[in-house]
Amino acid sequence: MPQDIAETAYARSAPSGLSAYVTRQIERDNLNELISIAEAEHGLINEKETQAKRKQLMHAREQQLGG
Repeated sequence: MPQDIAETAYARSAPSGLSAYVTRQIERDNLNELISIAEAEHGLINEKETQAKRKQLMHAREQQLGG
């Protein structure tokens, strides 16, 4: 990994750590992929629908973590 990219990743990950930062980024990427798939199948999703799905995903994550 290029040094400047590594430094940026570590800076953005503080104080939660690089692992947590990467996990959150992958979750965001997955969400964006799901939105793209849904929009391709059903048309554009408005902000209200997007927020509802985010809440669903966050609730599911909390359930997995025992929250």
